[in-house]
Amino acid sequence: MAKKKETTVEDKLRALYDLQLIDSRVDEIRNVRGELPLEVEDLEDEVAGMSTRLEKLKADLELTDESIKDKKNLIEEAKTLIKKYSEQQNNVRNNREYNSLSKEIEFQELEIQLADKHIKEFRAQIDQKKEVIDETKGRFKERQEHLKHKKSELDEILAETEKEEKALLKESESFEGKIEERLVSAYKRIRANAKNGLAVVPIERGASGGSFFTIPPQVQMEIAARKKIITDEHSGRILVDPQLAIEEREKMQKLFSKL
Repeated sequence: MAKKKETTVEDKLRALYDLQLIDSRVDEIRNVRGELPLEVEDLEDEVAGMSTRLEKLKADLELTDESIKDKKNLIEEAKTLIKKYSEQQNNVRNNREYNSLSKEIEFQELEIQLADKHIKEFRAQIDQKKEVIDETKGRFKERQEHLKHKKSELDEILAETEKEEKALLKESESFEGKIEERLVSAYKRIRANAKNGLAVVPIERGASGGSFFTIPPQVQMEIAARKKIITDEHSGRILVDPQLAIEEREKMQKLFSKL
């Protein structure tokens, strides 16, 4: 029975750097999209909010219309009562009855005056509400157009990148499975703390990639020997030698071109 090949430190370093290259490619794709998905989401919320406001304004307008109808009905009822009381005054038996009916007529006339006043106020409110509705409709249409444009822009970018991103994420998961859990956890922790998401970097011009802190020649030799996993004492990132980085970049470029 063939003995299972033991994973060397070099194998682990190569796998970690490959994982870094895959995840960095995903980062690049997401950077292309930038803030666009969030912008679209904010616009969708804004448009939904404006739609709700328009519905509320329209409902308020309908209620005010109903209030005008109620006041008009009240006026008609008051006029009917005035007519009735006026006719009754022709058949009264004494001044007390006549004065009582006169008070009823006077009360109904006041009701008509008050209802007319309310109708004028309601009509002024309707004019004001219609103005607000027109303004809101204008802004609503403008935001809808803006949202449509931004969604189209996002859909275009997604169409170009979504397939590749999904394939890369699948590869990232696959590569994680080849690396021991302890190292994957360390990689993810370092990556989360790094501004540019770089957890594994090659030595460039005697320093850790993207850093100005020089790495001592002895440590550089140890990194090139690939016998142990070494981290940068300043950034905490895992270091690989330039030659390994070149080899893995070439290998991963071939993988990326197939996705």
